Amino acid sequence: MNCHLTNHDIDIILRTQPYAELCYFGKRLQKITTDAIDMLIPAVPNARIDIDVPFTLCPEEGVGNFSTPGLEGHRNGKDWSPVFVTQKVTKKKNDITIISEDNIAQLRLTSKLILDETGVLQCQNSLTNLGDEPYQVNRLSVTLPIPERALELMAFSGRWIKEFFPHRTKIQHCGYLQENRRGRTSHEYFPGMVVGTEGFKEQTGEVWGVHLGWSGNHRFQVAVKSNGKRFIQAEALYLAGEVSLAKGETLSTPWLYATYSDEGLNKMSQHFHQFLRKNIIHFASDKPRPVHLNTWEGIFFDHNPDYIMKMATKAAQMGVERFIIDDGWFGKRDDDYQALGDWYLDKRKYPNGLEPVIEHVKKQGMEFGIWVEPEMISKNSDLYRAHPDWLLELPGYNQPEGRHQYLLDLQNPAVFNYLLERLTWLLSSYDIDYIKWDMNREIVQAGHEGQPAVVGQTNAVYRLMDILQQKYPNVEIESCSSGGGRIDFEVLKRTQRFWASDSNDALDRQIIQRGMSYFFPPEVMGAHIGGKTCHTTYRELDMNLRGLTALFGHMGVELDPVKESTEEQKGFTHYIRLHKQLRSLLHSGNSVRLDVDDSAAMQSYGVVSQDKKEAVFVIAQLALPTYALSGNLRLTGLLADKEYSIEILDLPNHIDPQVNGHAMKSFPKWMTTDTTLSGDWLMNIGLPLPVLDPATAMLIKITAN
Repeated sequence: MNCHLTNHDIDIILRTQPYAELCYFGKRLQKITTDAIDMLIPAVPNARIDIDVPFTLCPEEGVGNFSTPGLEGHRNGKDWSPVFVTQKVTKKKNDITIISEDNIAQLRLTSKLILDETGVLQCQNSLTNLGDEPYQVNRLSVTLPIPERALELMAFSGRWIKEFFPHRTKIQHCGYLQENRRGRTSHEYFPGMVVGTEGFKEQTGEVWGVHLGWSGNHRFQVAVKSNGKRFIQAEALYLAGEVSLAKGETLSTPWLYATYSDEGLNKMSQHFHQFLRKNIIHFASDKPRPVHLNTWEGIFFDHNPDYIMKMATKAAQMGVERFIIDDGWFGKRDDDYQALGDWYLDKRKYPNGLEPVIEHVKKQGMEFGIWVEPEMISKNSDLYRAHPDWLLELPGYNQPEGRHQYLLDLQNPAVFNYLLERLTWLLSSYDIDYIKWDMNREIVQAGHEGQPAVVGQTNAVYRLMDILQQKYPNVEIESCSSGGGRIDFEVLKRTQRFWASDSNDALDRQIIQRGMSYFFPPEVMGAHIGGKTCHTTYRELDMNLRGLTALFGHMGVELDPVKESTEEQKGFTHYIRLHKQLRSLLHSGNSVRLDVDDSAAMQSYGVVSQDKKEAVFVIAQLALPTYALSGNLRLTGLLADKEYSIEILDLPNHIDPQVNGHAMKSFPKWMTTDTTLSGDWLMNIGLPLPVLDPATAMLIKITAN
């Protein structure tokens, strides 16, 4: 039996008998017949297995597949090489469930594939133990074959304050292995990647993008077999002995999300963005995403209610719509060495309670938010002194500190109930609209009752968030983990915003936010304007670059508005106003990134409205131009036969050649005269670029006449 999933521009073909095998995942075909699908059965080369060996959704060593198996496990050293034969196939529209069994190993494999109308394929494998004895699972993955022409891989690496930096490699022999063992999604290895035809770009080339929706340890493999066939394999990474299935128990992989584009990375991103907007992102209301002010970089641990109210007044005057008190409001939290876990209001700092501050914030017309880090504990805390056994640890070992803190064991019912009670107190006692949920350290020696517990800890975090979202559906949650350490589709089901990075350095943020944009739309990407001197890199950058960099996300500011100079306050006010002017377009349109001539020194990106009649584009000059001229900017996503007017919305302060002249003697003509050009012209010939100084940017708007 053959199965076929299809939408407006993608086709997926599966053979299901005797094994479940994905044969095609790519561009929509004009006609598909059973006879044509049978023609996909390949030749059988000499000096190998004498039959065509199927490459299934869970490849098996037992049928002669010599690549990494999709399942590794055993039952007391036996049943380690199962062969799953299809028993039942259920298809409902674009939703297929394939049940396969091995009657000898007494295991059932259920493979589920759903092709969404947005172009995103969801895949999941589930393993059920049918035997009387427990089955130890070492690995369980989802495997997708990719075509031989997929010769290049783009993945993402980084560290704290440098997340989502892309890197590329050729995949012609052997393979690429990416493992994350830090107990969270991690800054180092985002659980997503792209493979495609050689040299694929933003606007051209065939690409297949994949993302594993999982907030714990993970493993990705992209490999080339000796017969030339290629595959992507993704899975949650289990520690030794972490998963054992009793009779009747089932283990499911995280969902793997995949999509195909024959128009480069932009179309891939638009598939993912549309999927998230339709299926996963849930905001408390339909109102615009409110502009934030977070107090962290403004006051750190120095909390004075009267002063905070002054900050709130100034924030509202600048146009801020949500005011968040960060770390330092609870316990005796005067620095980051103590008090995590003591989720009680610090009466020394707030003798009259939080109510006067919240009331003042609300009177200014703003929402109120607060920071928490529920999963963590400081050894210098009342909680630890009362319950030293609540740590997530292996008894007898000296676990190293991370960020001067440790993790609580959320699988311990007493711990879980304590956190639920404290968070319920917080959200029930105060008029809170938003919590910034942080998770600031990696997991070492993740032991629950001596057993490995990263999977259980991750699922417990999900359960705690689920309960709180059910109890307080109007409270939004931001997923923060020292910045971008916990960003994925699964946690997004429970949250409404990501903090992309602890760095507000606009030059680094240009790369960080671009990397994140491959998978996530602007409205969930926290992007703040920081102070003139970045507190993580100490680089000084002009308001122009800082403001335009934060414009294309869920905007906020990170500062003490009382202490800022008049000039800086005007700058914050200007870019907040500009963001509000464009917000409805930015948070609903199609995000695009442009292929520019001088990619070593410049990047450009924008958002095009769904009807293609309106768009905004940023040109960001990251470094000194390679050449004396910067070439032409060719736009994308417009209607070829429409005429568009061009408006400059923002420029660097010192760009005027009549005043300075150090970069250029005169502007391109389109910048000094009213200009109307066709979409065809703008996309194929483009606009001659001005010569911008390093670390500056400009913003243009395109409107159909």
